[in-house]
Amino acid sequence: MAGSKGTLAEVAAHAGVSIPTVSKVLNGKADVAAATRAKVFAAMEATGYQSRRSVSNTSGVIEFLIEGADSAWAIELIKGAERESAARGGALVITSSVHDEFSLERWIDAVRTRRSAGVVAALPSRGSEILQALTTLSMPVVLVDPPNADIGQFPAIRATNWSGGFEATNRLVELGHRRIGLLAGRSDLDNAVERQEGYAAALRRAGIPYLPELVVEAEFLISDGHRAGAQLLDLAERPTAIFACSDQQAAGLYEAARERDIRIPSELSVIGFDDTVLSRHLSPALTTIHQPLAQMAAEAVRLVQDSGTSIRTVQSLELPTYLVERSSAVPLAAGDAKADAAADAKA
Repeated sequence: MAGSKGTLAEVAAHAGVSIPTVSKVLNGKADVAAATRAKVFAAMEATGYQSRRSVSNTSGVIEFLIEGADSAWAIELIKGAERESAARGGALVITSSVHDEFSLERWIDAVRTRRSAGVVAALPSRGSEILQALTTLSMPVVLVDPPNADIGQFPAIRATNWSGGFEATNRLVELGHRRIGLLAGRSDLDNAVERQEGYAAALRRAGIPYLPELVVEAEFLISDGHRAGAQLLDLAERPTAIFACSDQQAAGLYEAARERDIRIPSELSVIGFDDTVLSRHLSPALTTIHQPLAQMAAEAVRLVQDSGTSIRTVQSLELPTYLVERSSAVPLAAGDAKADAAADAKA
């Protein structure tokens, strides 16, 4: 009913529910099934219905739904979101989607009850169910670093992952390394795939063969970095350099190297990805790709606050990455360079 303002009765008829059920949904009551709520909100959009609540001012609260709030990655995002929200006089409610007590249905109901201004969601490795639920909210939603580029109608803030992967690997090539390992991310995550593709492109440009045994898939976690790093370091011909697709993976790799008395950087050069506070406190300090996490979250908050009632037509943004030189990557020693050349000849 384009151009018309539907009535409560029309919403109920369109959704196939009773008028009291529509009222419950509009008032944020918990005793309505998620599927029924979705039908009601879809009917509101189809009929052009606007309740007094929907046309009145929101509470000004921005919901920040994040996949865990205790990692260095999450801390950077929260810092950026809080700073931007405070600068604009708003409030931020932070919820971890991986907390033991998290209930998606209860969270959706709470968001509606608070009459929040919008949602910023940072769910890099999960979210199909959550993303579907977010479509039922009649408020702006912006995604930060989503697991896949094809995220439907929601605008997303991402980083130049391919360029970051290329720059990290190319820097190791410039330092004389040719046997370069990769701690890759999960193959079902776009950001991880793009970093791996950047790695492969840098090798091709340098005329270095891509060797599957030098690429190990791992979660962006310290524990998985330790496991995957150990796998690379235990090879008969181990790499002289490794690009880790996250700083947390790099931290796990450091631990695996220490257990094997492999010194970083004299015996193993390492470059990470993220440039979180963790990278500055590793020993030696980690050379890494700066991903503008705080800026990404701040941009998402800005989009929500400046959006009015909807930003589903806003295009996604991609913010640039760049290399931060510290102490973990150095030129390959002459003897190791000869060994690398011999290995290339065999390949």
